[in-house]
Amino acid sequence: MIRLLIADDHPVVRQGLRRILTEPGDIQVVGEAQTGEEVLQALAAGPVDVLLLDISMPGITFLDLLRQLAAEHARVRTLVLSMHSEDQYALRAFKAGAAGYLTKDRPPEELLEAVRRVHRGGKYVSSALAEKLVSGVGNGERMPHEALSDREYEVLCLLADGKGIKEIAARLSLSPKTVSTYRARILDKMSFSSNADIVRYFVEHKLG
Repeated sequence: MIRLLIADDHPVVRQGLRRILTEPGDIQVVGEAQTGEEVLQALAAGPVDVLLLDISMPGITFLDLLRQLAAEHARVRTLVLSMHSEDQYALRAFKAGAAGYLTKDRPPEELLEAVRRVHRGGKYVSSALAEKLVSGVGNGERMPHEALSDREYEVLCLLADGKGIKEIAARLSLSPKTVSTYRARILDKMSFSSNADIVRYFVEHKLG
């Protein structure tokens, strides 16, 4: 039996995931969490084999949470479930310690397959992402956003989503001044002059 923890800040989503995952009979949902802090509390309270992690929860950012999980709960296998495209976050998620990455538009059968694969100790990568990874290794090209640090990239994504400086500061538990500094670094590194350039970049490269 696979002991699974669902982490998502939307109750309706958690309920739907619970129904899908428990129907086959080989997965037991042992808990739910709606913030990164609740994830850590749940893992400290009892054994969990697989964590199904949404990337957009309030509190600690998912990349910081992944790194903390790798350091403190290395036995737990984390499958990231995201509304964001693989191009946007998948590679950074794997580098931070994720065992798999799946977008929310995939069918239930693929979600079940992904949970079982990471539980067995494997990595779950969609065929589309695997092809992109192979292509990237072959041509050695890097996209401009790949040169950003994880924190800079998080700020970039929030700016592309239309978030303001104060809203980003609250989301990432940073001061507005610090966020403004990150924004300035991003614009400089990517040779952009405004937030409009960031949005245009995301649209052109289908990162949204």
